[in-house]
Amino acid sequence: MIRRLHFSVQRRFKLVVLSLLFVTFVLHFAFDISSFSATVSCSCPSHSHPKAKVHVVRKPPAVRALQDFSGSNGSTQSSSVHGSQGKKALPLGPKFSDEKARRYQGSKMNSLFKHPLYNTPLPVLKEEDKLFRVNSKERFTLKDSSSGSEEWVSAGLEFVLPTGETAVDTYPTWLKIHIGINRYELYPRNDPLIPILLKELSTQRILNSVQKPGGTQLKLLMTFPNYGQALFKPMKQTREQETPADFFYFSDFERHNAEIAAFHLDRILDFRRIPPVVGRLVNMTREIWDITTDRKLAKTFYISPANNVCFYGECSYYCSTEHALCGKPDLLEGSVAAFLPDTALAKRKSWRSPWRRSYHKTKKAEWELNPSYCNTVKVTPPYSQGTRLLDLIDMAILDFLMGNQDRHHYETFEKFGNQTFLLHLDNGRGFGRHSYDDLSILAPLQQCCRIKKSTLQRLQLLATEPYRLSDVMRESLSMDLLYPILSEPHLLALDRRLTLILKVVRQCVKKESHPRVVHDDLKKL
Repeated sequence: MIRRLHFSVQRRFKLVVLSLLFVTFVLHFAFDISSFSATVSCSCPSHSHPKAKVHVVRKPPAVRALQDFSGSNGSTQSSSVHGSQGKKALPLGPKFSDEKARRYQGSKMNSLFKHPLYNTPLPVLKEEDKLFRVNSKERFTLKDSSSGSEEWVSAGLEFVLPTGETAVDTYPTWLKIHIGINRYELYPRNDPLIPILLKELSTQRILNSVQKPGGTQLKLLMTFPNYGQALFKPMKQTREQETPADFFYFSDFERHNAEIAAFHLDRILDFRRIPPVVGRLVNMTREIWDITTDRKLAKTFYISPANNVCFYGECSYYCSTEHALCGKPDLLEGSVAAFLPDTALAKRKSWRSPWRRSYHKTKKAEWELNPSYCNTVKVTPPYSQGTRLLDLIDMAILDFLMGNQDRHHYETFEKFGNQTFLLHLDNGRGFGRHSYDDLSILAPLQQCCRIKKSTLQRLQLLATEPYRLSDVMRESLSMDLLYPILSEPHLLALDRRLTLILKVVRQCVKKESHPRVVHDDLKKL
């Protein structure tokens, strides 16, 4: 009897379990059918639909080994390039990571430079408007005048200069560009010499490399066979790294890609006040260590435990083994900037910026405390007459777009007095933080409420879709050997900051009036 009862209970338990399993299966099957039917009946637009909005953010492929200082600067940004160690760096083609840029047919940059705003004529040049007076019949030579020798004064270096039918043909590219400098521009629009010079700076054989004296961070002076010289700034941060928020502006790194990007941005804004800069991949052994005549520099070279060539030089900031610059194994990125004419031939005057920061951890400058500070500046020479104040506001706009807080001085060519453009030099601390817009950089514009009509109209043009600033900048930078120069967030930050600049101008016009705010510099032209 007990056995029969036990068997009956056991049989009923099995039936209950099987029933539960069957019910569970049926429920799952019904749920799957309902989900499938809901998906099929959805009227959502597909990715190929013309009205579908698809936001795709793709990082450009990193095929080069980049210097990573994330362990020393406190950055929490991760680098995506460690897997490329040991690979030979390759020049990248013009690949656009922005979806809109890829869909755009044609060249926005070429369209921009064909626009009437980028083809306004300069005033007629007089002899006193040119930086140099040149004897067109005199051929370019570098003779030793003391001995009467026809050999180049080369200190043992192998200088090679061009030859040609006319005297001008004997001038190297850098000298032709120097001769073209005038009161109104550092180089002309669409100057065919600029691409030639950029190629020479990035490919010419380097005869000598020495450390540039002075300055807070490491820079090298490089000499080329055509007797030209350039300033080399080595790579210190990857493209993806942001300057930590806890860093003061005066202790930030000087970035090589910021120097390159600043030149392109300056040209797109039609200022043309930054000397040509290009990226270059340098072999640290053959092009620095083996050829340098700088003994102090040579002593700082060593082979790291990872078998990479490293050096650190001598300077105020980041010149130590903890901040050494290391190649992969001996290839190092850097920016190469063309030299301005020697100060012995063309003297330059250095001016302290009225909106200079305090360069102190706790103190603030007067302009940061006094909203009416510009009233004092406007009655102080040289800002009390001419376009000097408007030129300074141009420079502030450039700095704001780059996020550059480190503008303590600027220079002008002494020959032209106060009636000339400002040189926008030393831009390495720009493009440090794409996620932060420092409106204090725009203080000259905010406090003075003045802007050139030509500058305003070009900014408005660059805010429209056919001439979008980020797209034109991306296209311009794609021509550099080290492309991508800026990460996508930095390019998109340009559009955001441009909108903020135009907003400040609108606020000024509302507070005052359009004629008082916008200076019509196009009337004279």
